Amino acid sequence: MHSRRALLYMPGDDWKKITKSVTLGVDSICMDMEDGVAVNKKAEARAVIAKALQEVNFGKSEKLARINSIGSGWEKEDIETVLPFHPDGIVIPKLEELKQIQWASEVIEAAELKHGWPMNSIRILVVVETAKGILNLKEIASHPRLDAIIFGGEDFAASVGATRTKEAIELLYAREAVVTACAAFGLQAIDIVAIDFKDLEALRAESEFGARLGFSGKQIIHPAQVETVQSAFTPNDEAIAYARRVVETFEASQKEGRGAYALDGKMIDMPLVKSAQKVLERAKAAGKA
Repeated sequence: MHSRRALLYMPGDDWKKITKSVTLGVDSICMDMEDGVAVNKKAEARAVIAKALQEVNFGKSEKLARINSIGSGWEKEDIETVLPFHPDGIVIPKLEELKQIQWASEVIEAAELKHGWPMNSIRILVVVETAKGILNLKEIASHPRLDAIIFGGEDFAASVGATRTKEAIELLYAREAVVTACAAFGLQAIDIVAIDFKDLEALRAESEFGARLGFSGKQIIHPAQVETVQSAFTPNDEAIAYARRVVETFEASQKEGRGAYALDGKMIDMPLVKSAQKVLERAKAAGKA
């Protein structure tokens, strides 16, 4: 599983944008059949995504396909059109119940068996974006094929009748609920979209806040956002150096039979050591350690 996921959405019916996206060095490219595609372009999006999976070299970028929501009437054709070309994962929007993941997982498993692919080689990511989805997080997060939970802030605000603000305080409970469920089940938590893609300073602040909450990535809707998001979810040199000191001094103190100890005037105990280890894992994933 990736330690960082900057996840860029591309309209599934736009070949030019998809082929451009592979040049951006983004962690994940999600080719969309849902909200980013007009109703009369759904069939075209399926065909373009299937073609891209066959013909485009995605390099190190993960290749994902977002189907329409389960119950929309499009989901079966969406998933069956793209699966034969082995995307790395299927993204399911508006996920509210475990049984919706189970349906998708069964379809994927049948494809894996049919093609002789390794079991669980195609992962599932879900977008939780309703009040019901948030309440069912514990069950949703338990599915073994699940890789990540993506939080959809705009739809969630609409579902509870909240007014979206720049500070996003109205989303805090739900964002923390997603992070908590993901931590409990060893999944990635992927944070909200910044709608104003031209305001990179606001994006930086929102991304850094999301990283502090415990998210390991963020949704992106414009190539201009990629660099800002990736840097916010990558530990800086100072944080890496400090984390390395914490881990090294902890190991030394353990050999001497000491428990908690002081480093730079702060008490270091197990929770801080675990936090430092996570910083080093994220740095390693980004090629910085």
